Amino acid sequence: MIDKIFSDFPNLETERLKLRKITLDDIEDMYSYCSNEEVPKYASWNAHNSLEETKETIERVINQWENKNLVHWGIEYKENRKLIGTIEFVIWDTQHKVAEIGYALSKDYWGMGFATEAASEVIKFGFNNMNLVRIQARCYLENIGSARVMEKAKMSFEGVIRKGLLAKGKHQDLKMYSIISEEFFLINKR
Repeated sequence: MIDKIFSDFPNLETERLKLRKITLDDIEDMYSYCSNEEVPKYASWNAHNSLEETKETIERVINQWENKNLVHWGIEYKENRKLIGTIEFVIWDTQHKVAEIGYALSKDYWGMGFATEAASEVIKFGFNNMNLVRIQARCYLENIGSARVMEKAKMSFEGVIRKGLLAKGKHQDLKMYSIISEEFFLINKR
């Protein structure tokens, strides 16, 4: 399964978005949104302070793909061909057939349904192509926008993981959402 997924990058497409491989050509677009303090406010990473920091991030993402560790998609807005965010499986446990998605989106594109559109497509890919049984996602309690993305992507709220993440020097409580394969196929059968 892993070799099949990593043999050729899985480009995905939705009505408004292309989910594609991130390259060094994306440095300026990625820096544009990663340098905005609001974007990583509820994330474990800090705003980027330089193009060099963004370059290192992209090189790490490329390396993870080449070493068959994780799939990171760049979220490209078809209308202007700009990279407006990223979405990835931050965890993929092949033994238990479970994966976790994470995403970041340029503040300029918040509230327009782009994150939900990307998450829904990645969830579909996970169940149809990766033999997953469960896909989950977590967010800080205060991250109302991310919680809405998960709900709109048909994920169910499971509860709060108390002090589930140490980020930026503080233990964070996290909301846990998930969707299981039976639910996904039932919803998408209609």
